Amino acid sequence: MALNLAGATAEAGVAAPPLVRKGSRFAWLRRSRWVTAGLGLFAVFVFLAIFGSTLAPYSPSAMDATATAAEPPNAHHLLGTTQFGQDVLSQLLVGTSPTLEIGFLAGVIATALSIVIGVSSGYFGGIIGELLSLLSNIFLVIPALPLLIVMSTYTGSSPSVWMLAGVLAALGWAWGARVLRAQTLALRQQDFVQAAKASGESNPRIIFLEILPNEVAVVASSFVYTVLGAIGFYVALLFIGVAGGANPNTVNWGTMLFNAQNNEAVTTGAWWWYVPPGVMIALLLSCLIMLNFGIDEFINPRLKAAGITRKQVRAASKQQGITPVLANRKNAAPLVSAAGDVASSGDTGNSGTTVNSGTTGNTGNSKRGSK
Repeated sequence: MALNLAGATAEAGVAAPPLVRKGSRFAWLRRSRWVTAGLGLFAVFVFLAIFGSTLAPYSPSAMDATATAAEPPNAHHLLGTTQFGQDVLSQLLVGTSPTLEIGFLAGVIATALSIVIGVSSGYFGGIIGELLSLLSNIFLVIPALPLLIVMSTYTGSSPSVWMLAGVLAALGWAWGARVLRAQTLALRQQDFVQAAKASGESNPRIIFLEILPNEVAVVASSFVYTVLGAIGFYVALLFIGVAGGANPNTVNWGTMLFNAQNNEAVTTGAWWWYVPPGVMIALLLSCLIMLNFGIDEFINPRLKAAGITRKQVRAASKQQGITPVLANRKNAAPLVSAAGDVASSGDTGNSGTTVNSGTTGNTGNSKRGSK
């Protein structure tokens, strides 16, 4: 039995999705709450990364020699101070920039590697494709965090931004390469790729002009996922005291957590020392996850063609207690038959209308529409 999406969404209190008209290619940006919330929150972090140093009321590394304990939030220090008299709010604002910088630089490097290895493996095939696929599989099963800890011990107490980004990207490209390989294997069999080969187009031109434009959403999803993982691993490395986490001149969310742990902020009740950076890390990762969910709604061909969101599908399926089957509609809503089944509206004229199979009465017989 097909899903009566229009009726179920109305009964469940969910507004029926708007029709997708030709030309509304980016309508999902306005419709998806995940993308709206994720972009709005991410814009706040970008603003803090750019102007954080300017907005900081004090120098993040300035110490007070007379300080004997961490001070709670007050009129002079809105988020309190550390045990050394450093302003927590200033450290929080200044620490936004290096976190985003490392995460996005690692994401760019890892995404570039995944495109080169994944697309090449899927397009060329043969021995080269198998070797590149084997390389991706090896990096997929390597335990990332222990190896990152070992690699980070050789970067010194003050590693450069590029060195840290390279270390994080070295273990973050394999997942994206695997996904792009599978996507390229499917695309290279399409008629437009075969036609380009038959017309004598070069392999680089086919890859960059025919295949990669159809994988933009997959690449974007892989990039967001890689940035998310890079930021998480980077903060974890700083928290355990490697990759410059033990350097007192380094101001970062991870170093704030490292210093709070070493100075027993939890046992002394100095919650203002470790809660703010923890909240900032959680919010940043959450906004990246919301962006990834929004991109997933754009990638999913059924949701994109029907012009609906996952929330509307779940509400409709829960109301009827069945698995949703979405109709690919263009300019008309699903048609509902007398038996309660949905007929997907097709082209009129000579093509006729296609009706999904459904049960009639109590006989259990199924009838199909004919052209």
